[in-house]
Amino acid sequence: MENLDDISLSSIYKRKKSDRDIFEELMPTKVKEVLLVATLYDSYSIVREGQFTDKIFGEFLQLNLYTYPRFTSVNSEVDALKMVNDRDFDLIIIMVGVDKDIPVKMADVLHDANKLIPKLLLVNNNADLRYFQETANQFESIDRVFVWNGNSNVFMAMIKYIEDKKNIEADIKNGNVRVLLLVEDSIQYYSRYLPMLYTNIMTQTQNLVQDESADDLHMILKMRARPKVILVSTYEDAIEVINKYRDYLLSVISDVKFSRNGVDDAEAGVELLKYVKQILRFPVPLLLQSHDVSNAARAKEIDAEFIDKNSESLSMDIHNFIYKRLGFGSFVFKDLAGNPIMVARNLQEFQEMFKLIPDEALSYHGKRNSFSTWLMARGEINIAERLLPYRFEDFRGTEKLRSFCLRVFEDVRVKQMRGRIINFDPAIVDSDRYIVRLGKGSLGGKGRGMAFMSNFIENIDFKKIIPEINIRIPATAVIGAIEFDKFLELNNLYDEIYSNNDYEHIKTMFLDSHLSEGLKAKLFRYIEVMQGPLAVRSSGLFEDSLLQPFSGVYSTYLLPNNHPDKFVRFNQLVNAIKLVYASIFTDSAVAYFDAVNYKIEEEKMAVIIQKVVGHEHDKKYYPSISGVAQSYNYYPVAYMEPEDGFAVAAVGLGMYVVGGEQAFRFCPKYPTINPTTVRDQVRDSQKEFYAVDMSHPDANIIADGEDAAITKIRIRNADDDDFLQHCASVYDAENDDLVPGLNLKGPRVIDFANILKYNYVPLADTLQFLLRLFREAMGSPVEMEYAVDLSKGDGGLPTFYLLQIKPLIRREEELHIDLGEVNLEKVVLFAKQGMGNGEVFGVRDVIFVDPDKFDKMQTKAIAQEIHHMNKKMDAEGKEYILIGPGRWGTKDQFTGIPVVWSQISRARIIVEMGLPDFPLDGSLGSHFFHNVTSMNVGYFAVKHNSEEEKINIDVLNNQKVIEELKFVKHVQFDHDLSILMDGRSRQALIKQNGLNE
Repeated sequence: MENLDDISLSSIYKRKKSDRDIFEELMPTKVKEVLLVATLYDSYSIVREGQFTDKIFGEFLQLNLYTYPRFTSVNSEVDALKMVNDRDFDLIIIMVGVDKDIPVKMADVLHDANKLIPKLLLVNNNADLRYFQETANQFESIDRVFVWNGNSNVFMAMIKYIEDKKNIEADIKNGNVRVLLLVEDSIQYYSRYLPMLYTNIMTQTQNLVQDESADDLHMILKMRARPKVILVSTYEDAIEVINKYRDYLLSVISDVKFSRNGVDDAEAGVELLKYVKQILRFPVPLLLQSHDVSNAARAKEIDAEFIDKNSESLSMDIHNFIYKRLGFGSFVFKDLAGNPIMVARNLQEFQEMFKLIPDEALSYHGKRNSFSTWLMARGEINIAERLLPYRFEDFRGTEKLRSFCLRVFEDVRVKQMRGRIINFDPAIVDSDRYIVRLGKGSLGGKGRGMAFMSNFIENIDFKKIIPEINIRIPATAVIGAIEFDKFLELNNLYDEIYSNNDYEHIKTMFLDSHLSEGLKAKLFRYIEVMQGPLAVRSSGLFEDSLLQPFSGVYSTYLLPNNHPDKFVRFNQLVNAIKLVYASIFTDSAVAYFDAVNYKIEEEKMAVIIQKVVGHEHDKKYYPSISGVAQSYNYYPVAYMEPEDGFAVAAVGLGMYVVGGEQAFRFCPKYPTINPTTVRDQVRDSQKEFYAVDMSHPDANIIADGEDAAITKIRIRNADDDDFLQHCASVYDAENDDLVPGLNLKGPRVIDFANILKYNYVPLADTLQFLLRLFREAMGSPVEMEYAVDLSKGDGGLPTFYLLQIKPLIRREEELHIDLGEVNLEKVVLFAKQGMGNGEVFGVRDVIFVDPDKFDKMQTKAIAQEIHHMNKKMDAEGKEYILIGPGRWGTKDQFTGIPVVWSQISRARIIVEMGLPDFPLDGSLGSHFFHNVTSMNVGYFAVKHNSEEEKINIDVLNNQKVIEELKFVKHVQFDHDLSILMDGRSRQALIKQNGLNE
């Protein structure tokens, strides 16, 4: 494995270009501004009398060309010169009037003024053609001469002719577009041919696109992949184009007689087509066109089609050639004699018939390269590219060819969808390579994060970078936010839910309401396919946003999804979705909206449905490891830097970690460092874990809430699960040491020693690498949730699953705070470990848990007392300092105070206080902590009996008591407190104003 620190994001993020990506890069140069130089008479006859603009616009609109050029008309050399100097033009068209010399001289003057703008001469009638036919090559300033016979589509052809000349190099490089070569020296005929060719090619491309795509943007983009038409008039120029673009030639249409070695040569066209046949690896359709019908026999000799230039049906003849021979029509499978046997109208039919056609049909088309020609014409660039390098002779028999092509079709289809959001398809909902869309609209915050991670994973070759582990996302489906609006509208819920503050009432209304029929149909087909537990998660528009993450505020429901009756499973899923919708209106969410000054009506809810990572063990389903990792560490120890980040890991479901319970913390950069003593590790080790209870398939989430299907299990009950030996060590009391694995008897300590110290799985490297890449990609510190399945997955390897990613917001203004000399006896608080930066004004209230009355068995009651006081502070519009023992916001009532964010929403500074026999271990990694950091709340920890830092309880007890409950006291100082936070040193000082120190 190469050094991960040396790998940059830009060097490995090689986005695999789908056809759509390629289309976006095509036709970079467009003709948007055209200067038309004509006499007043000609200008009038074209622009006014002929309704020129309407006709040009009509031509472009009819062909679905959305970049219609703007024409500016001038009638003198002086005006034209002024325009060229003052404005940017992409093309100059000069009309030839009665005097043939004036326009040529004008072209020379304009060429001297700007040599980069192409200049085309437009002859007004056939009478002048002879003069220009003979002299056209002498004009250095004129790119080409056309003739106008009253049909405005010649202007469209002139514009496309210039665009194709300018774009051909880039489009071949970016999209392997095909080249149609037209060899014609007659101004009259190429002025007629080009409009016909362009109209036919564009109409056919448009028909193909409309056939196969309902996406308007995709349709417009796909039009860019049409073949480029290149016009030349001499044998030498034709040979140059053929040699240069031999691998991209779609067809060659040639006149019979044109210039070769400086003189007209009646053999030039036939010799040219012979040359094409000789040098090309695969045959391409050839067309010879001539006034002389006797040349039809010569065309047949060289296996070329023939068109009579004098034919009354010239336009239809060209149309038929393009439609039938260039792959624009249906694909007609033929037998060896060339007789039709099957017709495929689109790509899906083509792939289905490909499995059934007889061997001789495969042989017939394989030798002619028909497949890639037809696919390229339809804009299926990725498939055509894969087929193009191979000849029929490269395969041992037709069955080898058939299986190769079918494999290519499937590979390209899979690759095009990987890392993308694709419309619902029951066949692929169980895959971890796509995100399936069940309903339209915004994906919400979590959904956007999932889509970003999916795209990220599929565009980096992690197999090469970290070969010992698979990196995936779980099988994920998203219901877009439009379905939320539909739900409210269908059930007439708008008025009541935004005027009613009773969450229980709103929840009942939601459960009694109906999802849209379309969504229900998809969900039923989804549940028929999906096996195993599902997580139904919120994805609000504001969740995980760069501006204001709403972390853990809304609901998540885990469903066993193992009831034998699929209708029961379907109803469980539908109810979970409705409950997630309703969770916008919980007290906790409403308090959060108030705190961040958002209106609740602005929130829309998308829903993510994910397969739960893990396996079933004795009717309990859970992953080997779950955790959270952040790219910024607020509490670094030893020689770690804040930018080294940290990770928290636990056995079982991730709710253990994000709920702030006692999990194992480590730095991915230094995974072997553990600053705590062995005894502390034994004491603080994970004792329990969460799992989905598979023994209750009819779990009632309506009555029992988010935990209906969740069970909490003692770690020792997982001893029989194979993976635990890699996650645990045993405490050897005799040697006061931890021994990795479960071979000894003794207390289990979850320290992931085999993984972090002995690299059984490269978890630390994977976390460190991903955190660095995501931080670079998002442009801010990040937090990600993950799970690890240690059982053998793809390639016999364990799998690392990315579950969620969000920005970690640190709003630390560049303020330089000087704490000055600190007298520990007089301060209210001095902390040396924490976060926050700046000076806080206007706070004089402190709410704290009285250490003398604290009872670790009563932390739930303490949380309720704090909630009561917070509501009073909220009603008065005041902020306060909150101080209490252990870990704030934990779900584990024995490690701290289990408040939720809404219960302390008015706290401006939060302090975790150490007490004897009550460990102090910060809440990093929990949803609670994430919300606190994003609110820029000061957050500090003060150890018990520290000589360097202090919480002065005596000072607090001497202040005016506003309210005192059984465990919690609210005091108020006479003056605003001086609150200083130094973000650089991570220290904080709170002292009374007006005291002489």
